[in-house]
Amino acid sequence: MFRTLAARRDAFPLATPFRISRGVKSVADVVTVEIASAGVFGRGEGVPYARYGESVDGALAEIEGVRVAIEGGATRDELQQLMRPGAARNAVDCALWDLEAKRARRAVTDLLGLPPVAATATAMTVGLDTPEVMRVAARALAGVPLIKIKVDRSDPEAQIRAVRDAAPDPRIIVDPNESWTIAEVERLMPLLVDLRVDLLEQPLPAEADDALEGLTPPVSIAADESAHVAGDVAALARKYQVVNIKLDKTGGLTAALALADAAQAAGLGLMTGSMICSSLSIAPALIVAARCGFVDLDGPLWLSADWAGGVRGLDGVLAPPEPGFWGTV
Repeated sequence: MFRTLAARRDAFPLATPFRISRGVKSVADVVTVEIASAGVFGRGEGVPYARYGESVDGALAEIEGVRVAIEGGATRDELQQLMRPGAARNAVDCALWDLEAKRARRAVTDLLGLPPVAATATAMTVGLDTPEVMRVAARALAGVPLIKIKVDRSDPEAQIRAVRDAAPDPRIIVDPNESWTIAEVERLMPLLVDLRVDLLEQPLPAEADDALEGLTPPVSIAADESAHVAGDVAALARKYQVVNIKLDKTGGLTAALALADAAQAAGLGLMTGSMICSSLSIAPALIVAARCGFVDLDGPLWLSADWAGGVRGLDGVLAPPEPGFWGTV
C-alpha cells in the first residue's frame, strides 16, 4: 500500500493571550500531517512543547526521518517503535487513524468498538493574572460546569479565592504547572478543601514529585507533566490519584488508550487535556474524554480562528466536530 506523507507548520493566533506560570502564549504553533493513499487522506496534529525539549522544526525533522517507513505502509503498531512519544508521533498516529477510518468508511470509535463521540463538558480556563483580572474572567464563566484555574507562587490563595467568589457553583481544577513546593501543597490543602476544589493538577516539578509519596491528600492530585506513557503508571500510582492523558505526551491516540487502560487497572482516575491547539488535536482526544472524570479540552476555544467544521463550545460544553472532519465519514 503506497502512501504519500506531507508535514507542515501551521500557526493559529489566539484571541487573547494565554498565561501560565511558565509564560505567555499568543500563537498556537502546530505540526499538521496528512497521509494519503488511493485518493483518501488522513490528518493529524501535534503541538511541540518546549517543556519537553520539543520544537516545530524538531518535530518536522522527526517526521521526515520516518517518511520512507510511513509511505511504505508502516502500521500504527510499528509506529510506536519507529518514533518516540511526543508531538511528532501524535500527528502521524492520528493521521493514520483518520486514514484507516476513511478507507474503511467507518468511524474510529466504531473501529474501537465504542459508541460515537458525544458532546462533553470541558474545563474552561481562567489564565494566570492578578486576582482582580481573574475574578472578572471567572464571573463570565460562572455558569459553566468546570473551571480550571492557572496559578503560580505569587499569591495562589488570592487567585483561587477570587475565582471561587466570582463563580460559586462550578467544579474547579487548580493547576500550578509545577510551580509549588511540597510545603505549599500541604499548607494550601485546607484552603482547597474550604473552596471546594475538586482536583489539584501537577503542583510539584516532575523531577521533585517523589515528595508526594505517602501523602493522602483530601483533594486528589493529578499527574500531568509527570505522566507520559503506560510505562509510567507504576511510579505514578505511588504519588497521584489521577492521570492527565494528553496525546501530545503519549505520542498519539494509540498510546493514549494504552495509558488509560494501565491507569484504570492501577486504580487511578482519568483526566484528559490538551495544549493550546486546533480542533484537529481535540477530535481524537474526545475519544479518550469519554472515559474521563475530568476533561480539559478548551484549547481551540482560545483561537481567533479554527478549522471549518471543528469543535464548538457553548457554556462549557464541547460539541464534537462535523461528520468527516476527523475519524468519521
